[in-house]
Formats: sequence, structure tokens, C-alpha cells
Amino acid sequence: MTSSVAIVGAGWAGLAAAVAAVEAGERVTLFEMAPQAGGRARSLAAEPGELRLDNGQHILIGAYTVTLGLMRRVGVDPDTVLLRTPLALLDQDGVGLRLPTGHPVIAFTRAVWAMRHWSLRERLALSNAAAGWMLRRFRCDPAWTVAQLTAALPVRVRAEIIDPLCVAALNTPAEAASATVFLRVLHDALFSGPGASDLLIPRRPLAELLPEPALRWLQQHGATLRIGQRVQRLAARADGAGWTVDDAAFDRVVLACSASEAARLTRDIAPAWSASAAAFGYEPIVTGYVQAANARLAAPMVALAEGPQAPAQFAFDHGALGMTPGLFAFVVSGAAPWVAQGMEATGAALLAQARSVLRGEGSADATLLKLVAEKRATFRCAPGLRRPVAQIAAGLSAAGDHVDGPYPATLEGAVRSGLATSR
Repeated sequence: MTSSVAIVGAGWAGLAAAVAAVEAGERVTLFEMAPQAGGRARSLAAEPGELRLDNGQHILIGAYTVTLGLMRRVGVDPDTVLLRTPLALLDQDGVGLRLPTGHPVIAFTRAVWAMRHWSLRERLALSNAAAGWMLRRFRCDPAWTVAQLTAALPVRVRAEIIDPLCVAALNTPAEAASATVFLRVLHDALFSGPGASDLLIPRRPLAELLPEPALRWLQQHGATLRIGQRVQRLAARADGAGWTVDDAAFDRVVLACSASEAARLTRDIAPAWSASAAAFGYEPIVTGYVQAANARLAAPMVALAEGPQAPAQFAFDHGALGMTPGLFAFVVSGAAPWVAQGMEATGAALLAQARSVLRGEGSADATLLKLVAEKRATFRCAPGLRRPVAQIAAGLSAAGDHVDGPYPATLEGAVRSGLATSR
């Protein structure tokens, strides 16, 4: 007899779990309390004809092959919906680190020594540090922060390379971010073969990358979709043969919802696991969408100098990405200090920053189209963080980027976790 599985949550982890379960021959029911799938990497609701914006600007890297494979399985061509480009950390003037094509380790070394605006001491310092990380197999004291790991590097090296990479990968400032997780991301980018460190920048709304194609695929393959339905109760069946989700019986359940929602549903079932899931600290991300006709950035993605009146660390030119000309996304990662100041102050500072960064005759007339704050965008990836395990009880498991694993809160971590639930 075919087994049945309830998957609670249609973010990227839940969608991955649902696809894997269908492929394994299970009868799948997918619950999602929001009106659309995607979780914390989703497109915002829009009326027909309106500009379709996302809840934030997400990027992948070439090493995230499991996510790319899942996209292909549900009928999405990553080469069509993502712009692949060698890793580049360029400032607003187009100056910075540019990795050439080829093996990432060799490319990184060449890129560092091509930083002509750096002194010999600065280039040598980063080269030696990277060599030391490789010799130590990208391991360090688990109690270290990224700031401690890189304390000996010159100020310019940390400001132009380490800090942007850290906040992009972990959404946690270097002073608080786990050096162990940071090194894991570097390891996968540098040692997963050619193309592993490439940036993959969406050039379609996030909904078209996975959520909508995955829902269509699941429906075509017989899955039951319960979008817009929040699960209220989870309980063990009286016969001990599975679980009930809002009184509907299933052989097994996957909680692919947020950590806080999973904690609520398991409070009486597994109190210790529930407490672990509820204990996370979070980092927000604020994204400002700016309109400026006839303006441009120095590159499709640029790294910005953060400051007291300059909140964004990255900016994206949607026109250069093949989307909407004159639309730009300015991203504030680790945005807790700005969220505390309020959205009005954040929006004003971000718009002023955008006008100073954009090029072209339309830059002075830039306007703020929309400000989006994802207040629990990622967990705070600090040293010694204890994440809940995937297995909660017999026939009950959890999936998501917050579940115990080697990656920070990334799409790849979520997808890997979701796929693992069917093994």
C-alpha cells in the first residue's frame, strides 16, 4: 500500500521534500499557510499588469548544484532564469575583485594579485591567509567569529572582501558571524570544481525559479495542494501508526515550515526539540526597490561601502539582468540596526545612497518604489549555534535551512534538507 506524507510548508525546503516524496511513490499533501509558495524566497503578490517584485534579492553560487538540479527536475532551465557570471566584488566605480574563468583556487589567486589599487602588503596578506585556510582544511576554532579569524588582515582587505562576503553568505556581521560556517562556504566555492564560485543572479521573479514550476509539477503528479491553509494541530495517531494533521491521518509528516511554526506544532509532542527550534535569534534583511529611468550601475551587481547614512551593502541593476530597465534593488543585510531606526529613516537613507551610487542623467531623480523588510530573513549564524536535528520522532521530521547542517541559511541548505527527508 502506498504510504502518505503531509508536508507542512511550501518554502524551498518543503517543495524539495514534496518533489522527493512524489518521486519515491508516496501520496503527498502539501500545506502552506501563506497565499503563495516560496517561504522567505518568494515573489510578492501583484495585480495583473503590475510590476512583480520579490521579498528580497537572492543569489546562488555555482556550487549549489542540488538546487540547480531540483529546478531542472520541475522543468526550469537555470541557464535561462539565472545570469551566471564569475564571482566579482566590484564597488560603485566597477573596481574590485574579479575572478577569471578556470579553477576557483587559481582564479582567486590571480584575482587577488590583479587588485592593483591594493598595496603589495595587502595582496600578500590575503593570499597568505587563504593559503593558511586551505592548509588547515578550512577548519578553525569553533568559537571564533569571522572578525577573529581575519583580525590580522589589513583594514582595506576586510572592508572590501571579507565583510561583503560574510554578510552576503551568512547575513550576519563579521563581528558576530561563525568563522566555521564562513570557511565551509569558502571551501565549497573554491573546491567544488570550475564554476563553483560563479554568481547566479536571478533574472526572473523568484516565483518562476522554483515555487510556481514546482507547484505545477506536483499537481501534475497527483499531489494534493493546500495553499493558504495553516495547520492548527499535529498529534500522534491513537493506533501508533502515524500522525494526524488537523484530524487527517498520514503515515509520516515533514515540518518544512519556519522554526517558530515547527516549535508551536511540536510543543507537546517533543518539548526539548520544540525549545531548540524556538531559541533562534534572527537577522533581518531590508530591500529597497528604486526607480531611476536612464540610470545604471557600474555592473549588474555592485558591493557598496556601508556607513552611518549608507545602509545597503549591495545593489542590483535589474535592467542589466534582463528584467525591468530603470529598476534597482538595494539590499541591507544584517539590518537589525536599521530596522530599529524605523522604515521611514531607512528608506530615506537608502534613497540618498542610491542617488550617490547610480550613474547617468536619471540618477538625481531616483525614487523609492517599495521598501520590503523581511524581519526573520535568516537565523543569526553565530559561533556555537545549536540547530535542531532533522528527526523529531518516528515518522516525524523537520526540514529547512534552520535544521542542523553545514550551511548557513541559504536556498541550497533548505533544498538539501528537504530532499533528505525522503531518504
